[in-house]
Amino acid sequence: MIRIGVDFGGTKIEAAALDGEGRFVARVRAPTPRDYEADLAAVHDLVAVVERRAGARAARIGVAGPGSISPAGDLMRGANSTELNNRPFPADLARVLARPVRYANDANCMALSEAVDGAGADSRVVFAAILGTGCGGGVVIDRQLVEGRNAFAGEWGHTPLPWPTAAEHPGPTCWCGRRNCLELYASGTGLARDHGGGLTAEAVVGAARAGDIAAAAALDRYVDRLARGLAVVCDILDPDVIVLAGGMSNVAELQDRLPAAIAPHVFSDVFTTPVRRAQHGDSSGVRGAAWLWPLEAGA
Repeated sequence: MIRIGVDFGGTKIEAAALDGEGRFVARVRAPTPRDYEADLAAVHDLVAVVERRAGARAARIGVAGPGSISPAGDLMRGANSTELNNRPFPADLARVLARPVRYANDANCMALSEAVDGAGADSRVVFAAILGTGCGGGVVIDRQLVEGRNAFAGEWGHTPLPWPTAAEHPGPTCWCGRRNCLELYASGTGLARDHGGGLTAEAVVGAARAGDIAAAAALDRYVDRLARGLAVVCDILDPDVIVLAGGMSNVAELQDRLPAAIAPHVFSDVFTTPVRRAQHGDSSGVRGAAWLWPLEAGA
């Protein structure tokens, strides 16, 4: 018996088959076409390849991707892969795959993967944040994904930067149309933009470690802004653990510095919440997608 998960990203699509213990049986990746009909065909073809390699067929497919499904009409909304917006993407996937599909936001799927058997497996309440090209979050309680009444729980990246300084106000305009979204600061793209020297986020971190004053100052601002954003989550949820994924989660300084940077902003005299890197790394999205269905509903 296997689970099949698909992680639909802006640059790549991954399909994977997992066994009952959550181990990879087969996996395959391909570039995202960024054309709606071609996107559907790519998912179909990747699932076919991974099932052929696994030697089994799943009765249902879980898909992780951007944005969420509107309860008003089952159309996609808020996807930075904009060709999906206002389209019945999950329904169309079910049609081309000829079986039921469950779709969840990629950050939610990452959170689910890490809560089930990753960095949050020992915790009841898990908040997970993806810090990559963009920024998103997911909430899992008792190994159950929390999506909310209106199906957008965890859209942390499109909350405003808390307690902005004078220099941060009114802030830049986000692609979503609002100003000062946390995504503009807490993503790797945000770090690169704030540094302003034409370097990637990875290069900024490297320069900071090498003693570059401007890069070190940019990294300090990044840690402070991320801490402020996480402090608001802690005031609302008080999670047992914060799990970081995405490219910026590879910056070891975040795990070391964030707890102390969050503490002054929370409404508590005690703050002991650990910050951990996602145990499954960039595999968490596809693993969480597979976990959207129980194994007994599988092959």
